[in-house]
Amino acid sequence: DNFESARSTIISTVTAAVEMGVSLIQVREKQLSAKNLFDLSASIVPITRNTDTRLLINDRADIARAAGSDGVHLTTRSLPATVVRQKFGADFLIGVSTNSASEIRATIEGEADFVVFGPVFRVADKGAPIGMEAFDIVCKAFDGFPVLGLGGVDESNLSAILETKAAGFAAIRALNDVDSMRRIMNSIK
Repeated sequence: DNFESARSTIISTVTAAVEMGVSLIQVREKQLSAKNLFDLSASIVPITRNTDTRLLINDRADIARAAGSDGVHLTTRSLPATVVRQKFGADFLIGVSTNSASEIRATIEGEADFVVFGPVFRVADKGAPIGMEAFDIVCKAFDGFPVLGLGGVDESNLSAILETKAAGFAAIRALNDVDSMRRIMNSIK
């Protein structure tokens, strides 16, 4: 069925990412039922366990904990980071998607571990990008707190992100394609 086919592709991509040294993987399968998201996450945990790769589950801290992942990635519609931190403890990794400096400040106050900020570059259906100048200003303003650039990040513009005070970058399309992921990982080593 479709779930098993997608699961196989995801597991293959995660395995390649771990082998290439990707530091953080987010399971972002928003369309899955809670049961299927748990099953998928639980099948990925052994692949990342005892490696340098940390595994986050999108939005669902309960499933992340139950599956044994490292933490959760919260969206603007998720529970606040403070609630997740109180319920899941200091060892639970919390990332938060943000689109403004005020959201980053709230995230820091909420005891999250890092933010993803963007879109830095143009992405269909995501509105106007903030651009590199604004991204650089945000990274400098929050120097010392990990800010990752997201939104249209690929091989053609990755170096611009890495030249800022950003803690790193996140990418959906560019890192879900194993060949693109390999080129990106080889370019930053």
